[in-house]
Amino acid sequence: MKTKTTLVLLALVLAVGTYIKFYESKRPNTSEGKRQAQNVVNFDRTKIDGLTIQNGDDRIDLRRVDGKWRIEAPFKDRADGAIVEALLADLDEWQRVDTIPAKEIEANKDQLTEFGLSKAKLRLKFLGKEAPPEILFGKDAALEGKMYVRLENSKEAIIAGQSVRNDVAKNAEEFRDKKLTDIATGQITRAVLKVPAGEMELLKEGDAWNIVKPLRARGDGQKISDFLAQVTTARIQQFVAEDRGDLHPYGLAEPRGSITLFSSDDKQGQTLQIGGVPEKQKDDVYVRFLPRSSVYTLPKKIEQLLNTKPVDLRDRHLARIDANNLDRITIEAPGRTKTILARKNDAWTIVNRKNQPANATEANRLLETLKNEQVTNFVDDVASDLTKYGLDKPQLQIAFSSFASENTAETPAGDRPFATIAFGKTDGDVVYARLGDEPFVVAARRALLDGVFADPLQWQELAVFKLKPEQVHRLSVVTDQERTLARGANNTWMWLKGNEPINQVNVQSLLNTLTSLRAVRWIGGTTPAQGFEKPQIAITFTTSPDDKALHKLLVGGPAGDGMWFARTDEREGVFVISNPDFNALRLPLVAAPAAAPAPGASSSATPMGTPSDHH
Repeated sequence: MKTKTTLVLLALVLAVGTYIKFYESKRPNTSEGKRQAQNVVNFDRTKIDGLTIQNGDDRIDLRRVDGKWRIEAPFKDRADGAIVEALLADLDEWQRVDTIPAKEIEANKDQLTEFGLSKAKLRLKFLGKEAPPEILFGKDAALEGKMYVRLENSKEAIIAGQSVRNDVAKNAEEFRDKKLTDIATGQITRAVLKVPAGEMELLKEGDAWNIVKPLRARGDGQKISDFLAQVTTARIQQFVAEDRGDLHPYGLAEPRGSITLFSSDDKQGQTLQIGGVPEKQKDDVYVRFLPRSSVYTLPKKIEQLLNTKPVDLRDRHLARIDANNLDRITIEAPGRTKTILARKNDAWTIVNRKNQPANATEANRLLETLKNEQVTNFVDDVASDLTKYGLDKPQLQIAFSSFASENTAETPAGDRPFATIAFGKTDGDVVYARLGDEPFVVAARRALLDGVFADPLQWQELAVFKLKPEQVHRLSVVTDQERTLARGANNTWMWLKGNEPINQVNVQSLLNTLTSLRAVRWIGGTTPAQGFEKPQIAITFTTSPDDKALHKLLVGGPAGDGMWFARTDEREGVFVISNPDFNALRLPLVAAPAAAPAPGASSSATPMGTPSDHH
């Protein structure tokens, strides 16, 4: 066989194989084929662009526009997409029970009239690519729950269930969407409420809501979402009239108020006007929703919108703190050294103390407290006299900032504060406060100040020593007298002076407490009242064989609540230790002597009063 002939045959085989594969892929499988053969109509729901329902003289036109269903006749409005899609789903699954063939119909031409199919009152027409024939609905069949149906231009009659007829034979009002608006709460970026008393405007900036009229203030995201949801979730009670007529009977010629919702791509907005109360339906209220050009009634609770005031939607949090963008916390108080705390991952350092480790637990606690703290009252919306509230010279100021180590095209290197809280005078249980450059003065809990350390020494990490007991080579403990020990062979301890027995267990307990000692809290600088001139305990120890790595701990007087003042030469400032740690540090290091036997005690002694005593 010639090469040319072989190639032609090969190409033919490939073409036939491709055609068969394509054809078979388009054919329904056996079960699907049987189902489709029994369907009254077969169609692709995604390719249906519209439906026309003719019910006697009434006509309903439904159209799919930009993926949403609308009513185009007998009026224009939004259709309930779920109802239309449910109708299409029922049509797609509508099965024929029996078929009366065309021959039988032709033999008795009065049958179509008997079946109500010659001039059907109810008809359903499909619009769109590859749309099925129009459906003509006839009378009920003798079989219970069944009816006669005919497809346009078909000479046969079909017996099928009545369920689809029930879906089709609705009036136009039943196809209307009872959900007032199709905008979701999360899509709203701006809202304007207008009432006779004034206007309030809400604006979403990024992920945060703000009130921009009649004053500029932070908004409470949850409260504003609930406020807007009253509109976005509202359901129409009754379709009353088209709004092209006289609106006075509904109190909508001059509405009591209105709210307009805007999404990011909608500059015109959707306006809801609220009017009067129907005479008979006292639990409803007339409304006019401009995008749908109709008058409706809604439940009367929608009136609550009109009573909303800016204070109802204000964010009561003391400050809006973006923890994800936070790098530094700066704390300033008059007469105190500034404290700058820096965060890196889960660790905190004190920047202005050579980046020594900070108390991360306390820094995170302060951050969470201030993030969640709510004001007790909005005191003054136009604080022209800061002196009145002690905010001209705050007693404490806390700044939250991000930090850039290098210059960029947009911003220079350094701190970029995004929230600053100033605390002024105290008044009873509250303290006056102000956020950044906001003109408002608020009242916060006075106790809040007690949880803020104003001295950088108080921010030191709680671990005083981070050592292991076996690292200690020499130990000197002074209480009522001085005891000095050194680690000898086999890690046993011996006196440098004296030969009394050593309580090795107590020495180990003392070392365990000492080398892992943690402060309960740091309290700041040294004062005479702390009792370090006459310490209760003075411990000196070394952690190197040559005894050059020297450490010293002093325990002063009582700090109250069963605690004791303490300090170490390695760290500046005074801290507090617990009573159990204090007791462990002053354990006796000399072993108690073994108890001597009681005088005259002997296992062989003869008891008094035995017969042998009387010989």
